Amino acid sequence: MNKKMIVYILGKMMGVEGLLLLIPALVSLIYHEKSVISFLIVAAILLVIYMVFGRKLPTSKQIYGKEGFVIVGLAWILWSAFGALPFVISGSIPYYIDALFETISGFTTTGSTILADIEALPMGISFWRSFTHWIGGMGVLVFVMMITSLDDENAMPLMRAEVPGPEADKLVPKARHTARLLYGMYFVLTAAEVVFLIFGGMNLYDALLHAFSTAGTGGFSNRAASVSFYDSAYIDGVITVFMILFGINFNLYFFILLKDWKSILKNEELWAYLGIVGVSIAIITGNILKIYGTVAHAFRYASFQVGSIITTTGFATADYDQWPELSKSILLALMFVGACAGSTGGGIKVSRLLIIVKSIRREVRKMLHPNAVTIIKVNGKKIGQDTLKNVNLYLTCYIIIMIVSILLVSIDNFDFATTFSGVLTTMSNVGPGISKVGPVMNFHPFSAVSKLVFCFDMLIGRLEIFPYLLLLSPELWRRRF
Repeated sequence: MNKKMIVYILGKMMGVEGLLLLIPALVSLIYHEKSVISFLIVAAILLVIYMVFGRKLPTSKQIYGKEGFVIVGLAWILWSAFGALPFVISGSIPYYIDALFETISGFTTTGSTILADIEALPMGISFWRSFTHWIGGMGVLVFVMMITSLDDENAMPLMRAEVPGPEADKLVPKARHTARLLYGMYFVLTAAEVVFLIFGGMNLYDALLHAFSTAGTGGFSNRAASVSFYDSAYIDGVITVFMILFGINFNLYFFILLKDWKSILKNEELWAYLGIVGVSIAIITGNILKIYGTVAHAFRYASFQVGSIITTTGFATADYDQWPELSKSILLALMFVGACAGSTGGGIKVSRLLIIVKSIRREVRKMLHPNAVTIIKVNGKKIGQDTLKNVNLYLTCYIIIMIVSILLVSIDNFDFATTFSGVLTTMSNVGPGISKVGPVMNFHPFSAVSKLVFCFDMLIGRLEIFPYLLLLSPELWRRRF
């Protein structure tokens, strides 16, 4: 284990977060808010940490997969721990556990909140809250790789440990160039959404915050009523489209740049994702038709909520907790499914579900034809035994952690729907659940212990379990560094 290199990269990351905090500090300054001081204090602390630990490159620079997992796991904890401080110092969220919950929810693009009076937040604090979504959407390590000089040999283990999905592929030969290309596409889509929202009547500040949250598929809004505050079919439509776009594997946007239409049209995950979205919208539209009166209105609210839940964004334009049980059950199922691998969305991922379905079909065929040789392919690529093993292991760990989390949170004695959906929505990085954590409620009533459980669930959901299983392994810390 290259301890010095781990400390060096983490030190560099603290410096990057310190610089990022200057952006909401500028927003606070523009609006003449006292919260500017809270950002400057934390930024100064982080820049001192960078000066001490992140400037001198160690002699031994090599890191491997194990170090990559450790760096990624610790980086997300440290960024969240320091990112929570402006909320506390400014007095916006007085209790640190609550501030930590809100910050982890931001960076992991979950969107669950402990806040009821969101409009009372200072403009700079509200900006930082949504900006964490945008930073965390592509991953904090991917962001750091884009703007620093970390060499390509060390960059790929970090990308593999952080990018969601069964596998992380490079778009171009160099990992740092891949990171910059990903963020280039990410920035263009975000900027496009800002422009469309401004055309719909949003001011620049609101448009930026909602674009940050859509891009990161997080769902924080500066309005307590979320997107329903604007009561605009146009704004609902724009955000719905962009939520679905950000739930698509970003590799496909690279293929669009290359005009490689064949790779796009043959992408099974894309068509499965769009198929699930389309079928879910159609069923829910029919199911809620009596509530909204016309097909157009039912379609508007159904499509927004489906797009929000499957991409794990968490925006809301309707209190779907009041919808019929069929609609609620579909939305609950979509929390499990999640978006595509390589997107900013959470959940189990459509690609994993495809692999599972094809694995089951292969086993059934083996029972019928014991001597037949069957190969599992997804998107035209052969799925190896290591990938199959990792998918099965991931799902097993996912279920075990969910059960343990439900048992721990149930100590608070809320109803089962609240407890179960609270754990599910945080593990899947969705945001709202049902019942007492529904789209018009929040997580404030839970105990500090439950909030810490949710924090853990959000982190393992975003980094897909394995980095934190490694950090919790006693064997790791018994090894000589």
